[in-house]
Amino acid sequence: MRRPGRLLLGAIAATVCVYLILPTLIVVPISFTKTDFITFPPQGFSTRWYAAFFTRPEWSGAFVTSLVVATFTAALTTVLGTMIGLALPRLPPRANRLLGLFFLLPMIVPAIITAVALYRPFAQIGLIASVPGLIVAHTILALPFVVINVAAVVHKLDWRIVDAARSLGATPAIAFRKVTLPALAPGIAAGGIFAFLTSFDEVVVALFISGSGATTLPVQMWSGIRFEISPIAAAASCLLLLGSCLLLALFSLLKRT
Repeated sequence: MRRPGRLLLGAIAATVCVYLILPTLIVVPISFTKTDFITFPPQGFSTRWYAAFFTRPEWSGAFVTSLVVATFTAALTTVLGTMIGLALPRLPPRANRLLGLFFLLPMIVPAIITAVALYRPFAQIGLIASVPGLIVAHTILALPFVVINVAAVVHKLDWRIVDAARSLGATPAIAFRKVTLPALAPGIAAGGIFAFLTSFDEVVVALFISGSGATTLPVQMWSGIRFEISPIAAAASCLLLLGSCLLLALFSLLKRT
């Protein structure tokens, strides 16, 4: 009985994996089509759409904007999330739970609600259609990923090694730099990677905040699918998929170490 049960579970798991992964992989052959529109199965083989992605200013500009926004978002969330992740476990249990839930709200609340909530104040202070506005909005969305990863490492940290460093004459700054920070490094790096991916792939809030002066790649892809139905969007999807896989592989490596 055990063997048929395992085979059934394996078949169900394989079916679910195919169901989840296959739609994503379909964009790979589509991106190499020769036709001027998205079609499946693709007709012919060509890399012209990858060349167009890097040569057409609206696409290359959107890619650079997303890269800049995601980099600054990852940097800001890494600093803020590390400080919050260090502080939360040291608070009283009630305050820890309440503040922990508060900092997780951007992950819990639907992105469309966050976008609507941010639009009016951002419009009043001139952050609409600007790179700083996108960075601030994406920092709010990505912060929970760093807080979760850092707080998880802090909970497992043996603070006796920090006390030992202090007893041997290390100042608080040196103890943090030499002992605490290296112990937190995997969690900080993992949180930074997820923050970068969250910002780079985000489209809902970016549709509200971005504009002609600051268009991210996901927004450009949305426009490309909506108005042009161009295979460039499929090529951009493949590049995003490749980048995400590489960063997740890096995360897996950091998790092992």
